[in-house]
Amino acid sequence: MRAVSDGGASALGSARRPQLLRVRDRSVAWVPPLLLLIGIVAVDYETSSDFRILSWMVLVPGIAAAICGVWGTAVFAVLAPATYATADAVLPHEYQAGLPDLVLAGVGGVLATLACVVRVRGEQRMLHMQDVAETIRRTVLRPLPPGWGGLDHAAVYLAADSAARVGGDFYDIQTGLHGTRVILGDVQGKGLGAVEAAAALLGTFREAAYHEPDLTTVAVRLEVRMQRHIRMRTALGGEEGDRFATAVLLGFPEERPDALDAVVLGHESPLVVRPDGVRSLPTGHGLPLGLGGLAPVEGPPPVLHVPLGPGETLLLTTDGVTEARDGDGTFYPLADEVAAAVAADPDIAQPRRLVAFVRESTLRHCGGHLADDTTVFAVRRRAGVGNGDGIGRKRS
Repeated sequence: MRAVSDGGASALGSARRPQLLRVRDRSVAWVPPLLLLIGIVAVDYETSSDFRILSWMVLVPGIAAAICGVWGTAVFAVLAPATYATADAVLPHEYQAGLPDLVLAGVGGVLATLACVVRVRGEQRMLHMQDVAETIRRTVLRPLPPGWGGLDHAAVYLAADSAARVGGDFYDIQTGLHGTRVILGDVQGKGLGAVEAAAALLGTFREAAYHEPDLTTVAVRLEVRMQRHIRMRTALGGEEGDRFATAVLLGFPEERPDALDAVVLGHESPLVVRPDGVRSLPTGHGLPLGLGGLAPVEGPPPVLHVPLGPGETLLLTTDGVTEARDGDGTFYPLADEVAAAVAADPDIAQPRRLVAFVRESTLRHCGGHLADDTTVFAVRRRAGVGNGDGIGRKRS
């Protein structure tokens, strides 16, 4: 399982070649094969002819191939047979191992060097793929500067696949002409198809949330974008006909600093966490994105207008949290756990601490075995700070 946390503006750097056995940032990977080389000679010299281990010299370049670079392995591939020949020459005649083992050591060195070349090339391909995955992650889950949009925020993404860096979960904060908007969503399914759908929805959100005056219009544009994406993928043979996404849209209007607008599209309603308790936003009635055509009554999804007091934090999670199970199959009781934690320590309501608590509590509940990608996202208005970005605010 891999965790990616932005907590503000942090991001994973470029992948780098793994370095084994480093001391003070200097590689000592050459030490084990060298000690093995010396040890084989010493033991062979001290034992009788009934226990000849000089031929074990073939192990030296093999060990080097596993932990050293190509040139280091090549050095041991030459050093091993050379040491063998020297040690065998100084032994009494009746103790000498002979030419066959010398050939074995030489061939073993060549094969070890070739194996090291294959290993290093595999590492380079792996690192390249990690760089590609990291670029995708930073595109979908872009780093957010501290205080972005007048909000304190923190987030953590937990990938169920230990090799993954991004999945179908997505979140973002977008400043704009009509205040700050927030989204958190979860695309149904897994794999690259879910990532592609998440990227499409985020692109539409970033444009619509900046320009559109109404949160309902942002939701409608997301629904249209999801349906267009499904049609395109289906036409290309991607079998996306049953793809949908749940989402929560939040709006922090500048003219109403004590209020919050929310559109809930088939998602769990966010929790409002304050130092003295926890409450849940009213349940929304919007259908998941991509399923809008199934609504019994045509029209935009309803907007929830909710009062929001100073110091209240919005906690948004994907179903990887609420559907995490313990050994008995019991779901993680998010609201109860957060309420108990806040009662014990009111400072848990701060976004960073709240996200960290939910992360650790969820992993503890499921024993570290997540069945789905999981995102925890918390936002709170900054006291005395507006929501606009100062670039294109609505003018009077």
